[in-house]
Amino acid sequence: MTIRFSRKITRRRFLSTTAATGVGLVATPYLSRAADRPVITHGVQSGDVGVDGGVVWARADRPSQMMVEVATSESFKDARALPPITAMPESDFTAKMLLENLPSGQDIFYRVRFRDLSHIDIVGEPVVGRFRTAPSDRRDVSFVWGGDVAGQGWGINPDDGGMVTFAAMKKHHPDFLLHSGDTIYADGIIPSEVKLPDGKIWKNITIPEKAKVAETLDEYRAAHKYNFLDDNVRAFNAEVPIFVQWDDHEVTNNWSLSKQLPAAYKERDITLLAARAARAFHEMYPMRESIVEPGRVYRTLSYGPLLDVFMLDERSYRGPNGANLQETYGPDAYFIGPDQLAWLKRALLNSRATWKVIASDMPLSLIVYDDATNKKGSEAFAQGDGPARGRELEIADILRFIKTAGIVNTVWLTADVHYAAAHYYNPNNAQFQEFDPFWEFVSGPLHAGTFGPNELDNTFGPEVKFVKAPGDANQNLPPSAGMQFFGHVKIDGRSGQMTVTLRDRADVALWSTTLDPKQV
Repeated sequence: MTIRFSRKITRRRFLSTTAATGVGLVATPYLSRAADRPVITHGVQSGDVGVDGGVVWARADRPSQMMVEVATSESFKDARALPPITAMPESDFTAKMLLENLPSGQDIFYRVRFRDLSHIDIVGEPVVGRFRTAPSDRRDVSFVWGGDVAGQGWGINPDDGGMVTFAAMKKHHPDFLLHSGDTIYADGIIPSEVKLPDGKIWKNITIPEKAKVAETLDEYRAAHKYNFLDDNVRAFNAEVPIFVQWDDHEVTNNWSLSKQLPAAYKERDITLLAARAARAFHEMYPMRESIVEPGRVYRTLSYGPLLDVFMLDERSYRGPNGANLQETYGPDAYFIGPDQLAWLKRALLNSRATWKVIASDMPLSLIVYDDATNKKGSEAFAQGDGPARGRELEIADILRFIKTAGIVNTVWLTADVHYAAAHYYNPNNAQFQEFDPFWEFVSGPLHAGTFGPNELDNTFGPEVKFVKAPGDANQNLPPSAGMQFFGHVKIDGRSGQMTVTLRDRADVALWSTTLDPKQV
């Protein structure tokens, strides 16, 4: 799905329209006992923000109507009240609303409250959020990215400050978070305590649903809601929009439609589990929905003249995990799949943005074994050293297309492997050489165990310019070890230069590079 924003509205026009329609005034909520009022249970979120709008999200504790006011000032002077929408049990009392006709490049404040569906005179307390619409001119753009949250049993530990990386990212006042997937670990339990190698005890906040692998729809929902219990996450969500994609752990580890489930699962149908997981995922995040393919994750997000972001889905259309060493391209080698591949080519060709960020939920040339213990079967793109084969044929195809079509300034951002790295792809060092040089940057985990580094595949000639990982002798480090990472991107509005910095949860800059845009 490609999102286009065509109507340009200034802040003055936004406010004059509000005044003219008379919808800037919202009725004062009826007073009632506090215990009777609907409650916003997990804070507010915004997402998929563009030049003239974005999506806001909240969840109530009962059947309710979500009421939203939107304004261009924190005082909510001249606020515009939007028609209410329902939050029902069928969606776990979540609701999301598309805000449209907003001025570009503007701080937008929104206020959400719920009123009881059975007693509409009973209205809950409001929660305020904010986001910045994308600029229509060449203003600076700043965003953060990463993935992997609450994995390997490392949950919310108040003694460690909770999910500290979100507080570090918030300090940079980014325009948005590009979440590269593994938003949850549906296949991982969160115990109340974990004994650390030094004898200390890691203490998690727990919920009953995280005592087992997620199988039911409510258990998948609960895994997402668990993350929203963290103060840092809720504060971040209220101020920073999210551009979200999924990877494997939203369903189960290394899943594809051919996945053989481990003994922990009573439900043996991976297709049913994936359907439940997808529903929970879409309910819990402020994503724009596709009319063409309901539930689609891949989409284009245009953030002004300097940046287009192409969100990929490398789970829903893939063939079976395994060796995938065939020399020809077919269903068993699908990873992105032919429809999504065609969409990506069209979207890149049509993009007029200076920078084209391809958000991939898995790195291109890092080997990720489906059977990590025995190092068997790749579940990633990379198939091992040598010419492009199997799943790598899709990457060869898109890289060749980018070169022959004269598309410039593409950057790949990803997570998944739980360490930070910068890879420069040079065709002179590659087995497949029909592409122009480009960068891939890896960050994360935002809050999970730290691993790596992974083996590199030389098919596309990656050069490691930076890596920060615990090393083979020291895997699955807890967040308290400090090796939690995020990436920060700044695009200068005047020069168009992109500066990419990899940082840790203490907000220490570990490595940085500045890229000059090529002109067509």
